[in-house]
Amino acid sequence: MPNSTAASFSESLAFRRSDESADERFYDFPRFVTHIDDAAINVVTEIYREFFPPGGAILDLMSSYVSHLPDDVNYSRVAGLGMNADELAANPRLTTRVVQNLNAEPILPFANDEFDAAAIGVSVQYLIEPFTVFGEIGRVLKENAPLVVTFSNRCFPTKAVRVWNAGDDVEHIELVRYYFAASDRFTAIEIRRHTPRGGDPLFALIGSAKK
Repeated sequence: MPNSTAASFSESLAFRRSDESADERFYDFPRFVTHIDDAAINVVTEIYREFFPPGGAILDLMSSYVSHLPDDVNYSRVAGLGMNADELAANPRLTTRVVQNLNAEPILPFANDEFDAAAIGVSVQYLIEPFTVFGEIGRVLKENAPLVVTFSNRCFPTKAVRVWNAGDDVEHIELVRYYFAASDRFTAIEIRRHTPRGGDPLFALIGSAKK
């Protein structure tokens, strides 16, 4: 684990949650809301514009009714994997929709080298099997394809893992960087920080898939 408050947890406890009930129950009804403000959303969109190739196949993990992709860029495919079927159905950017709980089934239902880019948008804090999931993302990405992981200081605390709730923004960055490194599937991890005096902060880590 990284050198932080997070390191004080044994791995067996780090990914426990105060609400261990079935995730399907928590996400049983759709939440048609965004979890970050407009300025932070714009940061996410511009990062996607920078790293996601036009015409490429994009994997949107832990997806919802909006993917924050740039409206003026077309992609050959946008596969959304999330917890709520109604949210996925309402997302106009998705060409493929998969309802799957990554905490119960961390293996992705996609082939090797299938995607040109992938995203986890403001949801990484809920993963209880992050090392498996990051390894799977590396498997389904083409060589050198980017994985963009974004997060802020907001979450549903009862469903966020214990190690996340115990950390601050700096420790969250180090934790996500550790997820990338421990999967041994990514190189050249880049960090972006958007920290306005007012409004939501936005942090992004971008790694390139290696084979």
